Amino acid sequence: MRVVPIAVLLASAACTPVEMRGEAPAAPPVAAACNAGSLGDLVGKRASDARADVMQTRSGARTLRWIAPNTAVTMDFRPDRLNVYVDAKGRIERFTCA
Repeated sequence: MRVVPIAVLLASAACTPVEMRGEAPAAPPVAAACNAGSLGDLVGKRASDARADVMQTRSGARTLRWIAPNTAVTMDFRPDRLNVYVDAKGRIERFTCA
């Protein structure tokens, strides 16, 4: 019975890609980082499109996502995205970059 697991291991190792000699793997592109720390003065203010432009410019984020209470959001990590959490009345509660 030990022959079967070894055969499976050897077969899967044969499918592993081999790096080509002389070529270095490409480095992943560096994403623009977001800085939510510069937006503290906007907490408690009403969310608006005009403020969204200001928040995106000041934070350096490429994209902005509004998150209201009970909103489903994806868990993907995007260091260039600013998340703006708002309360039920549309006031800004906090910011995160992700």
